[in-house]
Amino acid sequence: MDWEECIKRKIAKEVGADLNLIESLIKTSKNKLESGAKLNLDDSTSSSKISLAYDSLREILEALAIKKGYKIYNHECYTYFLKEALNESIKGDEFDEIRKIRNSINYYGKEISILEAKEILKRIIKLRYEILQL
Repeated sequence: MDWEECIKRKIAKEVGADLNLIESLIKTSKNKLESGAKLNLDDSTSSSKISLAYDSLREILEALAIKKGYKIYNHECYTYFLKEALNESIKGDEFDEIRKIRNSINYYGKEISILEAKEILKRIIKLRYEILQL
């Protein structure tokens, strides 16, 4: 799949910028990041912290997409949005890797060690910050 196919299949569509929705998504994203930060990192919370951080990142991406005139209905299409619509290939690749890690946790029961969780969380927070700069 690519960005063109996301548009063609209506997984992403053009929309007008909705400033209230953008502001709400940024606030929700911040709340999820702060909620995750309140959890101590241990064997029982590592997956939850990653899921909260990923959701925070995805909501920032959703806000950016809406700001740029798109509504995206599929997490995979955020990769193509970054890579092709915004010419941010490195960020797109990083998001896709993080998305796959999150999917393996949420849908396939992959267990993440505390050390792995620390690294993944750093990556998510770094990418979230970089996307906020776009």
